[in-house]
Amino acid sequence: MNRATSSSSSSPSSISFYSHCFQFFHSHSHSHHHHHAPPPRCLNLYLRLFSSSSSTNTRPFPDYSPRKPSIKDTQIVHQISSTIKLRRSEPLRRVLKPYESRFNPDHLIWVLIRIKHEYQLLLDFFHWARLRRDPTLEALCIVLHVATAFRDFRTAHNLIHEFWDEKKTKKKKRHSDDDFAHFTERLIYTYKDFGADPRVFDVFFQVLVETESLQEAAKLFDRLLSYGVLVSVDSCNLFLARLSGSSGFEMMAIRVFNEYPEAGVCWNTMSYNIILHCLCRLGKIREAHSLLIQMEFKGNGPDVVSYSTVISGYCRIGRLEMVLKLVEELQRKGLKPNRYIYNDIIAFLCKAGEVVEAERVLEKMKNLGVLPDNAVYTTLVSGFCRSGNVSAANKLFDEMRRKGIVPDFVAYTSMLHVLCQTGKVEEARKLFGEMLNRGLEPDEVTYTTLIDGFCKAGKMKEAFSLHNQMVQRGLTPNVVTYTALVDGLCKQGEVDIANELLHEMAEKGLQPNIYTYNALINGLCKIGNITQAVKLMEEMDIAGLYPDTVTYTTLMDAYCKMGEMAKAHELLHTMLSKGLQPTIVTFNVLMNGFCMSGMLEDGERLIKWMLEKGIKPNATTFNSLMKQYCIRNNMLATTDIYKGMQAQGVMPDNNTFNILIKGHCKARNMKEAWFLHKVMVEKGYNLTAASYNALVKGFYKRKKFVEARKLFEEMRMQGFVAEKVIYDIFVDLNYEEGNWESTLEVCDEAIEKCLVQKA
Repeated sequence: MNRATSSSSSSPSSISFYSHCFQFFHSHSHSHHHHHAPPPRCLNLYLRLFSSSSSTNTRPFPDYSPRKPSIKDTQIVHQISSTIKLRRSEPLRRVLKPYESRFNPDHLIWVLIRIKHEYQLLLDFFHWARLRRDPTLEALCIVLHVATAFRDFRTAHNLIHEFWDEKKTKKKKRHSDDDFAHFTERLIYTYKDFGADPRVFDVFFQVLVETESLQEAAKLFDRLLSYGVLVSVDSCNLFLARLSGSSGFEMMAIRVFNEYPEAGVCWNTMSYNIILHCLCRLGKIREAHSLLIQMEFKGNGPDVVSYSTVISGYCRIGRLEMVLKLVEELQRKGLKPNRYIYNDIIAFLCKAGEVVEAERVLEKMKNLGVLPDNAVYTTLVSGFCRSGNVSAANKLFDEMRRKGIVPDFVAYTSMLHVLCQTGKVEEARKLFGEMLNRGLEPDEVTYTTLIDGFCKAGKMKEAFSLHNQMVQRGLTPNVVTYTALVDGLCKQGEVDIANELLHEMAEKGLQPNIYTYNALINGLCKIGNITQAVKLMEEMDIAGLYPDTVTYTTLMDAYCKMGEMAKAHELLHTMLSKGLQPTIVTFNVLMNGFCMSGMLEDGERLIKWMLEKGIKPNATTFNSLMKQYCIRNNMLATTDIYKGMQAQGVMPDNNTFNILIKGHCKARNMKEAWFLHKVMVEKGYNLTAASYNALVKGFYKRKKFVEARKLFEEMRMQGFVAEKVIYDIFVDLNYEEGNWESTLEVCDEAIEKCLVQKA
């Protein structure tokens, strides 16, 4: 960051933070993208901006005028300065020993002024002084300016960070406006006499961003403009990335992006990529696409990351035609999408259940001459397996063979995992046989995947058969293997056999760990055998394998679901007495127990107690309480809980909005329900099928047919199944309007969704 010469800094400090900003965005993109170098800085624009305004709109930095030392103080300062210069090779603690008793904060400043041109000596002296007593803010700022002038950005950064962290600790994790104002004023006041290097403000700006002091960072940017100083684009990128990645600050990020160029900031491709990602997170895909187009005219050509971000955004809203169009456009620009980009698109479509569309992308990929590899096929095969279309998965496997792409060990193991996770253990068994026939050697992971699948399916005989086969092949079952077997046995009530298995583990030299016991206790709780679970926990204590927070939370959950809140409380006290810290999950288990037992006042007291103890509830904590008040049709209490949640800085999640919308619809507060719907869409959240049903019925009852129809069509586009009564409503409406085609379409859909599927 330069004053009236350049819009950004190329200092090592800036480079490190530029990398940090890049890593933030990169973590939300594709790991295989290559980034083009940013374009040259907009020097001409910057020079015009400040050459035209420096005489009228900018103010000069103040003159530095420290307090004048007395004759006695002047002598001490002279002696200290001369001594440390003459004996600089000796440790300062020895050299300055005679002066310690007479040394005060003003002496520090006066000595710093005398040695400001000898940086290492100044830094050593400052560290010596701060070990004796805290330096004044003025002294700290002097050192920061000198460090920056000597290009020691790391030291400047660390010193500001230490100061800011200390203030944050004293203010109980918050900074006051006074802290920011005092530091800024001192930094400006000492600027002219100690290097006058504007990069010191850049370092301060970066620290503010890193410590989540985002409002202060924005204030600093504006304050510096009044002095004709501009924060570097690298630091502004860091600011953009942190804003766009912080819930509730996304719109501020977009505002900064739109307004900062007026001050002279010249955004680069990295900047655009951050905002593209932000817009897509907010569901503003069209705006992101428009910005992608604008990049060409702004002198920042989009790179692979730019296109990939918008492509992923269109994937989220199911706009396959736009995805394919952008891939073609990317290729025309010479950026050449590779198989990894296609794999990402296919994976996203498969995750969304759109496996047919994913297969079309595969075909398009092949038509464009991009050859799919094993990973691409495996991703698509897994997608078909998750959707239950095993025949399509087998078809792709055959296609792989025809093309000479032999499924490898990883591909088979991935398929086995997906099949087992979806309960298709017989298909998994056949595929496993094929794998063996191909000469591929399964490992512990492969066997454990199969064993876990059969255990979850309740086929313990087959699971133990695989266990024996595994041992015969010379493979050693691991703790995960035994945990799967233990879990399966407990779910069938075979507690004694599960215990025998634990002894077998010990005999084979495998020590059961906390996860093994927790799996056993969890299984016992799920079948309602809490007595045995408690007994096993006591055995853990004896064995020296002490129950952890998960163990206690699991048992508390079981008691809460049985309505035994007193016992759950007793477990909590035991847990605390052993020095175990409850997690937010523990408190949410208690909250759920209170709500299920109708003890809503106790639930509210729990939140109050958590806040008093400095434990911040999350959205789930409040959601449980709001859901129960909604069920009781007490929207006044629900709204109070929601306001309390916001007052504590807890951001609502998708479930929060859906609970509130269903509650207001039930209470016929459609205006409030519609407002919340708009808010959640702006925040990038999605309605559930139940919320769609509630809104449609609510608007229909209020004779708001346009809104009801719009939501019904939106619901269908999202792939949700409406309630039968809603299909009946729109069959009647379409019939009354004489729209025979729509009437038959909705009627057929109602028969398929509500009758055939349920049958």
